Formats: sequence, structure tokens, C-alpha cells
Amino acid sequence: MLFKPTSFWLTALAAPFFATPLLATAAEATLSLPNEATVGVEVVEELAFESNQARLNDILLHPTPVTDASHSLPEYCVIVGSAQMVDGRIRVTTQEATCIETHDADSDIFTGEFSASAYGEEGQYGIACEGNPCTLSPGQAFLLTLDQPVEIEELENPSAELNEQRRQADGEGIANPVPREEAVPD
Repeated sequence: MLFKPTSFWLTALAAPFFATPLLATAAEATLSLPNEATVGVEVVEELAFESNQARLNDILLHPTPVTDASHSLPEYCVIVGSAQMVDGRIRVTTQEATCIETHDADSDIFTGEFSASAYGEEGQYGIACEGNPCTLSPGQAFLLTLDQPVEIEELENPSAELNEQRRQADGEGIANPVPREEAVPD
């Protein structure tokens, strides 16, 4: 049996007491997670491994609440990864993420590298699989553990700038256009 280092188990035991949301504030404009942070995810579409298929690329994951997660991702987030079937386990690894953190009418967009791997409840690399074909379905939540810290800078959001201009009034910005008064065509 393979087990993660002791620091992982200490983190896992303390995580429910210190579960914190992702740090993404207007002042910092950075999406940050520490090394070995855990986040709950699930697949967007069902993955099915046939007997002759060993790898699926460009799989999509999105956040879901998991009680054992040490951190959470914004609700609107898509993670791109790959899945590989090895010795009866689905090994999920990720490459990048795009997340949108909303604040009332405003939003921050983050896109960047997101290196993480899935571990089973017993601490082994990969998610245990039973049956043939082996499947991983939406609603089947699991934890991703970050392989390195995540620091993703906010992207420019042109639509937010346009929305701000539209909200301004009295000549300070572009007011919402008033419909032209024209005769109704016959």
C-alpha cells in the first residue's frame, strides 16, 4: 500500500477546522492555493474506460463540495485534465483551470496552470474502480491534491469595463442607449 507523507495526514485531520475559500480578492487579484491543498471536484461528463482503452485526454472537471477538502474553488470553474486506467484505478491529473469569481455584478477571471492529482480515500494514487467498463460519473465527488502551489493572476475583463461605463450616468460614461423614435413599419 502506498501512503502519502505524514504532513498530508496532519493536513487532512486539521482541514475541516481550517477549510477556507480560495483567496481571490479585488485588492490582490490573484487566485492562490498552497501546495498539497485539497479541493472537491467531479467530472462534467461520464468517463468510461473500455478494456482496450488506457487513457482519456482533455477531460473536464468542476468544483463540488466535499467535506474533507481543505479549500474550495469558485463556483464557476472548469479544470482540464487527463485520466488513465492503471491496475484497476483511474489516475486523474490536471493541467489548467479557468475560474470566474463573482462579486455582485462584477467578476474576476483567472486562467492558468493547475497541477493536481486524485487520491483515493485510503491515500493511494488514483480512484479505485470496480466493474467493466470502469466509469467515473457526474455526482461522484473526489478530492484533487495540488502537486504545487497555485498562483494565477487575474485576466483583464473587457466586459466588466464596458459594464462599468454603462452604469455611469450624467455624462461621466456611456449611458444605456435610448431607442430611436421611428415610425413603425407597415
